Amino acid sequence: MPLGSDGLQSLEFFNRLANEAGGIVLPMLFLGPDRYTTYNDKEYYGMDFGKELHYGNYKTQQLVGSAYYVSDSTFNSMMHGIMKQLSRAGFKIVIAHGHGPSTNYINKHAQELMIKYNLKVMNCWGNDSANLCLQCDHAAANETSIMMAVRPELVQIENLPKDTAEWPLGIAGRDPRIYASSKFGKEIIDFEIKKMVSLINNELKKLK
Repeated sequence: MPLGSDGLQSLEFFNRLANEAGGIVLPMLFLGPDRYTTYNDKEYYGMDFGKELHYGNYKTQQLVGSAYYVSDSTFNSMMHGIMKQLSRAGFKIVIAHGHGPSTNYINKHAQELMIKYNLKVMNCWGNDSANLCLQCDHAAANETSIMMAVRPELVQIENLPKDTAEWPLGIAGRDPRIYASSKFGKEIIDFEIKKMVSLINNELKKLK
């Protein structure tokens, strides 16, 4: 998987969703909050210490290329600045989605943003199938399939060692060598677009 997979998946999905539902796609944000810890006077974020991973001999260490973290307060300021400007420009609905921490922010602050900026803010989580969802594993079958569907030239699944104990840090979920495919990625995207178009249209009806 390429560096920047989270943003690339969101960008490609939202380009398709905007074509179906209308709207515009804002630039990707590669900065976000995450859990953190300190160990031997060094800071580690998110998957640097992901003990819940299914594969490999996982040790606390910085993921290669990892450079994304901002504090909760900084991210909150960023979000309020963006939402204020969108409200000022006359937007009524905002769909925001990324990986866990940033998407959890939307869940937590949706009511606050509605009250302050009169914006209906939603993410794409929540459906009837645990597998047909956006970014609901970590570089495993789900995300790999989405990347195979939208940017296949950036996926090099042949680089995964055969022995899962030798896999790079950050893989959590079903084995992408067995379960990932561009076909499955397209199924995820089509399912999510249909679901989100319905949710958006329902919200638009309320505004009329």
